[in-house]
Amino acid sequence: MKILLANDDGYRAPGLRRLKDALSGVGALTVVAPDRNRSGASNSLTLDMPLRVQRAEEDVWYVINGTPTDCVHLAITGLFEHDFDMVVSGVNDGANLGDDVLYSGTVAAATEGRYLGLPAVAVSLVLSGGRHFADAAKIARRIVESLIGERPLPRNTILNVNVPDLPIEALRGLKTTRLGFRHKAEPVIKAYDPKREPIYWVGPAGAGQDAGAGTDFDAIANGFVSVTPLQVDLTDHRAIPGIDEWLQHI
Repeated sequence: MKILLANDDGYRAPGLRRLKDALSGVGALTVVAPDRNRSGASNSLTLDMPLRVQRAEEDVWYVINGTPTDCVHLAITGLFEHDFDMVVSGVNDGANLGDDVLYSGTVAAATEGRYLGLPAVAVSLVLSGGRHFADAAKIARRIVESLIGERPLPRNTILNVNVPDLPIEALRGLKTTRLGFRHKAEPVIKAYDPKREPIYWVGPAGAGQDAGAGTDFDAIANGFVSVTPLQVDLTDHRAIPGIDEWLQHI
């Protein structure tokens, strides 16, 4: 079993280190991660410049100026002579709940693994002051061991896993969830550079709006690990008949 590890927080991130430690012995582990924090990079590929890859230590590589998607794409399509069996991304420094998945580099790394034919897991720690990365990584190990055990899920599986920032003994269990939805993001934050030219920071994400029973937000609020199955087909299949009829009048 050869497992590719990636993230969007950079190859030095503590969550990635704890994930590598936790998965030791499960399979042959290879880390390919960005050289720096690329949170919010989503599924972007770098197409306007070549990418350089450097080896940081045994079985750890970093991609200079690369996105999480770049890292997984390079690793699977030619950086190594061997193939991989699974992609595990994380442990992210913060939540990836609801519409966060549209922007998340952590989820994007897992999605790229799925695009290239591998089962994939994205793991995030919903920070609340404890920084229990090692505990979240232990949950990741349990999930990975199940995926490669006697009851594997289909190879097109993407699991988006969010873990409350609690010691593992305080977690109430694992719960299958759907994505919730956040309120509108907070306004941009305006500031000024030393030349008094305006600059802008993207504002904080909104709180959960669709956060009721069954959602990932609800599971986290109640001390459960949220496990959401994702798919890459964004087609609204239910809308196809209506759009087809609408097109007849154009």
